[in-house]
Amino acid sequence: MPTATEPELPQTLSNGAVPPSSAPVPPYPFAAIVGQAELKLALLLCVVNPTIGGVMVMGHRGTAKSTAVRALAAMLPPIKAVPGCPYSCSPDRTAGLCERCTTHNEPGGRKAARHPSAVTIAVPVVDLPLGATEDRVCGTLDIERALTQGVQAFAPGLLARANRGFLYIDEVNLLEDHLVDVLLDVAASGTNVVEREGISIRHPARFVLVGSGNPEEGDLRPQLLDRFGLHARITTITSVDERVEIVKRRRAYDTDPFTFVDEWAKETAKLQRKIKSAQKRLPEVTLPDPTLYKIAELCVKLEIDGHRGELTLSRAASSLAAFEGHNEVRMEDVRRIANLALRHRLRKDPLETQDDSVRIERAVEEVLT
Repeated sequence: MPTATEPELPQTLSNGAVPPSSAPVPPYPFAAIVGQAELKLALLLCVVNPTIGGVMVMGHRGTAKSTAVRALAAMLPPIKAVPGCPYSCSPDRTAGLCERCTTHNEPGGRKAARHPSAVTIAVPVVDLPLGATEDRVCGTLDIERALTQGVQAFAPGLLARANRGFLYIDEVNLLEDHLVDVLLDVAASGTNVVEREGISIRHPARFVLVGSGNPEEGDLRPQLLDRFGLHARITTITSVDERVEIVKRRRAYDTDPFTFVDEWAKETAKLQRKIKSAQKRLPEVTLPDPTLYKIAELCVKLEIDGHRGELTLSRAASSLAAFEGHNEVRMEDVRRIANLALRHRLRKDPLETQDDSVRIERAVEEVLT
């Protein structure tokens, strides 16, 4: 399992070539992560369909939570972006662009549509530190330009950098509630609105929100936890064989990360093709009415408040169907992701001795027949 320790660059690559001294160490391959099936499935489904609403990952420290996020983002194909755009807008889209990429001023003040060129960039992965202020996250007045040029200009924040990528929040359960509210609202709407110091800015901010935390340090408020699409529960692996395999792979990666990544290239490429195929198939996936009725019945059985349970469960089941290569949601798809989509939406009863996962599994057996 990868740790925070950064390995030294090897002397040669697997093909005998000498890497440049400035070459960045490649991230640990997503396909090489041992175990943690819930975490990997939840992340993959959110990549196939970002409208699921992100992932909340709760588990013990040192269980590859942050490693999995960075590995997945690094595995995704590069994206095209408008050169110089602080929001990495796509040049192929006609909607959802920032004002700068949608229009430009022509002589006489008339505005016309732009047809910008494109550059290729990696999928952004932005870490949100616990001490970040709302100004740093959302953006604020560019003080330097205000002092030097006497103009009001917007300085984009972390949400701008995360557009079309991942926003990762470690220890999200320790983040201030008002900041979590802002993040979840932006993640749901896909747009960041900033109104302050005489500035009114609206820019795209569509990202996969991934929060992680240790349950021993507290939990999010239920109304905030409910805003995450999926909830993956990660535990320390107890299988001796798997723990040995984790150490072997990590040692191989530390010794020569370039060769290790090269050895996993085939598995990585296979997973890349599967993700790309699922993204193309998703619009064609159908959700039969009988299955949808069963989803609603399951949420009623579990006394889920609101309707996010049905929405998330239907979206996640459709994404799983696309990922598995079929064009219709099956009851088995719903069974597989019921825990991920509903675990964090159950009402909390201090007198309840039964584990949330057990409650869901029993309800699934009764309803999804």
